[in-house]
Amino acid sequence: MHNNHGHILIIDDEPLVRRSLSEMLTVSGYAVSTACNGSEALNLLKDYTVDIIISDMKMPEMDGMQLLKSLKSLRYDAAVILMTGYGTIDGAVEAMRHGAYDYVTKPIVDSEIKIIIKRYLDQCRIKEENLRLKEQLSVKEREVFLDIVGKDEKMQKIYNLIEAVSNTRATVLIHGESGTGKRLIAHAIHNCTTQEKKKPFVEVSCGALTDTLLESELFGHVKGAFTGAIKDKMGRFELADGGTIFLDEIDAFSPVLQVKLLRVLQEGDLERVGDNKTIKVDVRIIAATNQSLEQLIEQGKFRKDLYYRLNIISIEVPPLRLRKLDIPLLVKTFISKHSKSINKKIDDISDKALSLLIEYSWPGNIRELENVIERTIILCKGPVISHHDLPDFLQKQKFSSESAAVDKSGCLKLKDALIAPEKELIINTLNTVNWNRTEAAKALGINRTTLYKKMGKLGLLKNNGREQ
Repeated sequence: MHNNHGHILIIDDEPLVRRSLSEMLTVSGYAVSTACNGSEALNLLKDYTVDIIISDMKMPEMDGMQLLKSLKSLRYDAAVILMTGYGTIDGAVEAMRHGAYDYVTKPIVDSEIKIIIKRYLDQCRIKEENLRLKEQLSVKEREVFLDIVGKDEKMQKIYNLIEAVSNTRATVLIHGESGTGKRLIAHAIHNCTTQEKKKPFVEVSCGALTDTLLESELFGHVKGAFTGAIKDKMGRFELADGGTIFLDEIDAFSPVLQVKLLRVLQEGDLERVGDNKTIKVDVRIIAATNQSLEQLIEQGKFRKDLYYRLNIISIEVPPLRLRKLDIPLLVKTFISKHSKSINKKIDDISDKALSLLIEYSWPGNIRELENVIERTIILCKGPVISHHDLPDFLQKQKFSSESAAVDKSGCLKLKDALIAPEKELIINTLNTVNWNRTEAAKALGINRTTLYKKMGKLGLLKNNGREQ
């Protein structure tokens, strides 16, 4: 809509009707345009978009019914309100069967036409609001996206970004700690569209290879290029031609390899090791790192121009400790996956066991969680995983926070015993909402000032410098 009230086009061959209606609706806050007949109106609509068309039924050159049919054939999205004399009401009713929104009889009553206009615009706003809410709900309901599991808000944003970039050939740089699922995101970008999914996807774990091996693996080599090069070999870039190459641990590239990669990014050119023949490739590059490339640039270990070329689209993958609300969903997924692969019936996990999993900080992130669940399923003796089935380090974590409150005599002071669970609850809540104090206060059911005071008393303000 062009303004808060909508844009209206008035069509009538009588100047007095056009002028009086236009003045009345303009005073009411609407944007108004006028035309003397249907033909002039169609010409105007080539340049203007309107929300409502108020047209007389009987006009020279093109009457209201002809105009309505023309608008329908053009698929013009505007409500048509017809003005008619008493003798042509039947025609107006017939027009409504052909798509007119409503009709009014002449002489026009201002309040009547205003009610019809307001009703239509209110209906439009309700439809727009419903569409917006449906879009929001559809985003929130995505618990699994192309093998990526997570309903956390941070993950929803990543899903949206994957969809946005999937139809392009833009270079993508994925940041995230080890075990956060960077590889899954790279696969999701490639598999998100049917067209890209059909093309090659080549994956290289750069950190697992020596510099010499990595150069040969990526760019290929010719026979005799080095000891052991007994025949020509295509590199991974050639194998990925027309598709996507995923370079994991891009920070492992030596300065020489960084220059070669930059040339591929800028020009699509490369040479095999031991050869001077230039090969052209068309490859979309997705790179991933668990290091801060900005710090490596400051240390002189990574080229700034290469970083800018790689960082066209940046995806930051949150660690598991900052998306703890996803842990129950991940646990359920891994139980289903590994109980099937091991062929062992596991129906559920106890609340106490799940609480221990949620409370742990998971330095190894999702990979560590999956390994724990797989191990637990193998050793579990019943159909339900209990806290006794979990590794010792998870069961012992409960006592670590309590031990700080025990004095040298081994006695737990009452004051400290009361503080320990409150501090643990606040820390867990803050971790869940990425240390956003406003969101944490809402989750805890206290106001932000109270939370701030409690954090000060518990020594938590020093642990996190972000003001929120």
